[in-house]
Amino acid sequence: MTVADELNPETPEAEPEEPIKKRKNGLYPGVSDELAESMKSGWADTELHDLRPVEQAGHTARRRAALSARFPGERLVIPAGNLKTRSNDTEYPFRASVEYAYLTGSLTEDGVLVLEPTADGHKATIYLLPRSDRENGEFWLSGQGELWVGRRHSLTESEALYGIPASDVRELPEALREATGPVRVVRGYDAGIEAALTDKVTAERDEELRVFLSEARLVKDEFEIAELQKAVDSTVRGFEDVVKVLDKAEATSERYIEGTFFLRARVEGNDVGYGSICAAGPHATTLHWVRNDGPVRSGDLLLLDAGVETHTLYTADVTRTLPVNGRFSEIQKQVYDAVYEAQEAGIAAVQPGGKYRDFHDAAQRVLAEKIVEWGLVEGPVERVLELGLQRRWTLHGTGHMLGMDVHDCAAARTETYVEGTLEPGMVLTVEPGLYFQADDLTVPEEYRGIGVRIEDDILVTENGNRNLSDGLPRTSAEVESWMASLKS
Repeated sequence: MTVADELNPETPEAEPEEPIKKRKNGLYPGVSDELAESMKSGWADTELHDLRPVEQAGHTARRRAALSARFPGERLVIPAGNLKTRSNDTEYPFRASVEYAYLTGSLTEDGVLVLEPTADGHKATIYLLPRSDRENGEFWLSGQGELWVGRRHSLTESEALYGIPASDVRELPEALREATGPVRVVRGYDAGIEAALTDKVTAERDEELRVFLSEARLVKDEFEIAELQKAVDSTVRGFEDVVKVLDKAEATSERYIEGTFFLRARVEGNDVGYGSICAAGPHATTLHWVRNDGPVRSGDLLLLDAGVETHTLYTADVTRTLPVNGRFSEIQKQVYDAVYEAQEAGIAAVQPGGKYRDFHDAAQRVLAEKIVEWGLVEGPVERVLELGLQRRWTLHGTGHMLGMDVHDCAAARTETYVEGTLEPGMVLTVEPGLYFQADDLTVPEEYRGIGVRIEDDILVTENGNRNLSDGLPRTSAEVESWMASLKS
């Protein structure tokens, strides 16, 4: 059968099971046999040889070994996920599932890692799409063919890169349907794979797999810490970029700030790790202000919460609150200094062997003391904390785990996360804030519309902690001096 037949499904005698899909209003109604033959040949061999394994290959092998030890005798299926439609025939940029990337180092769509049980553990196979088929025209006729979206690695190349035997993912669903024995799958990424396993898995077993992989990331190895530092260093440069163009943001909007930081993220990393919060003036009191379409005015504060994501998907998460004109007003400085004092107390509480909650409790106590001191709420402080009255203005928790997700390890059990103990290698944010809404009639008018958050990425060490983001100033005086130096 010719490619022309494939593109004309009305041909009755030999319709393929999955014809290459045509665009409805494409300008070419079909493909001649002569063109189809021409496109099959005349192409150079582009196979890549002598590829070196990805940098984290040794770490991913160790992670798979730990996973194997936890679930002996069970088939484990970890999908990367598929492209998601943005609109009509355009897709969102693909980001592999964290579980898949963590265990393989691969970031390609449609991939699936399968651990098959053996007598002494598991055999790992990474299932991927092979190079586009030139014989049937897929490479130039399919919207996801290599001519349209770029070359992908051959299965042989993938084996060299990831240190895992590679097979054609198109054969996997049928193999899974025929599989016997207990199976677990990471859900929510690949509907086709889940459908193939629908009668073999249970929600309870699958959740246990997801929880284990989340908790496995609580303590970072040296590769992960280096990637997080790389993300933070790029983020520091992104913040410097923003300060240098605040005059242009004043002439336009918060979007200029967003675009400026995004440029740094795309040049030095994969992307931003999450939607940048570029909140000027009263927008700073909205915790997740990501519209970024408001004005930037001299005399207001800019709350910038942003992070660069590396090419291996580790993200920074840093916040600074900056006076747009380079100088804090008296009331802005009062609020800022209170948040800084709370953050100092929180960071000091990040210690190996300490409780995870300690840094939150320490920061909240300082903020409760401040709002009592300012007469915003009646003391004593113990009463305020017991009733949570400070939360009207502090709003959120003081931090979270950080890694391949900005809120990493989210599926971990409460007893190992929020109620757990800090260990060397954990990385978390410390980010207290005070937010006085523009319509809050319980505070004096001078406070209204002021929002301040200071956030840093903290590594738990053997002897205490290390601030990965200490390349950015934190005290009000240091912020003013730093901004002046960048604008001079």
